[in-house]
Amino acid sequence: MFKLLRDGDEVSVKLRLPFDERRYLRDLEDLVILSPTGEPLPMREVAELKYRQSYSAIRRIDGRRRVSVRAMVDSEVTNTGQIQTSLKEELLVQIKKQNPQLQYSFEGSHRAQTNTMQGVQQGGVVALLLIYSLLALQFRSYFQPIIIMTAIPFGMAGALLGHLIMGYNLSIISILGIVALSGIVVNDSLILVDFINRSRDKGIPIIVAIIESGVPRFRPIILTTLTTYFGLLPMLFEQSLQARFLIPMAISLAFGVMFSTFVILI
Repeated sequence: MFKLLRDGDEVSVKLRLPFDERRYLRDLEDLVILSPTGEPLPMREVAELKYRQSYSAIRRIDGRRRVSVRAMVDSEVTNTGQIQTSLKEELLVQIKKQNPQLQYSFEGSHRAQTNTMQGVQQGGVVALLLIYSLLALQFRSYFQPIIIMTAIPFGMAGALLGHLIMGYNLSIISILGIVALSGIVVNDSLILVDFINRSRDKGIPIIVAIIESGVPRFRPIILTTLTTYFGLLPMLFEQSLQARFLIPMAISLAFGVMFSTFVILI
């Protein structure tokens, strides 16, 4: 098969024998070729033909042969992250030693997950900046928003603990829940800091205001947290296939709110 240029267009030309002359493998051995002297000779006299299995199709990227390996992951036995770690640390290392020119990459859902994670990271940074900006405008302070936002790491810790308790692996939906959690867990510390500021405006010393703020604000904080937690419980224990897709997000929100509230009140 070769290609010709005709009036600026590329035309593919394929040459092949009639079907009767290429029906059997022995027809290839009887194929007549011209020797350097111009003498016609059968293929079997000038070459040794070996038959073996090969690929039904060969695909290339940038001139390099590509082989795709696909598999379905049994979530009850392992997960995608563990399989990738095992491949990178064991199997692919051995294959790389035997074939130094080998290049590999993880595609499919892994690439989609990587792209989504990059978007979530960028969105998370923007969300934190917006939260900080709003709090700074409200309290007219650059330091107090940082105090309020210290609740976010505790919420993340609670979300991780919740996944461990419920037996779920972290997923993209879990990360999205943690990002959403960052805007919820600041509410409790926001209430406390606002109450402390009001007490300071009345002339109460800062230490006394901090200690006494936990008593009158205890009930509103607990009620807010419990209503959020109990509102997520039906989703946590839902068994339908459609709802199970969102369970990791519910775990991040529910356990993150509960854990951060406990830490903030202490």
